[in-house]
Amino acid sequence: AAFVGPAAQAPATAVNAGQGDLVALAEANGDQLGRNLGFWDPLGASSLDFFGLEQSGRLPSGATVGYLRHAEIKHGRVAMAAFLGFIAGCTPLVSGEHKFLPYRGYVAGCTPQEQWD
Repeated sequence: AAFVGPAAQAPATAVNAGQGDLVALAEANGDQLGRNLGFWDPLGASSLDFFGLEQSGRLPSGATVGYLRHAEIKHGRVAMAAFLGFIAGCTPLVSGEHKFLPYRGYVAGCTPQEQWD
């Protein structure tokens, strides 16, 4: 403990940036889609206030955008894990005979597509 230096502080990130941050990000995008389309929000999700907490002052401005970003990352990770589970079910390691059945309705020697039908 005597030879360990102080821990470096992590840089603060703005998770709750609002619509202005999204517009600036879209306009700074230099690819073909960014130049031609710019900021595109057809459902108006960047200006939503899900729980009315931003208008009441209990949450900072842009908290809903931060919530949507968090939800998008979380659901993307769940979808990736589900896809890996699907791929693992196609391997011989999982699809062969088992001493104990992995789940009710398990049929040995079938692919996941065949089991769903």
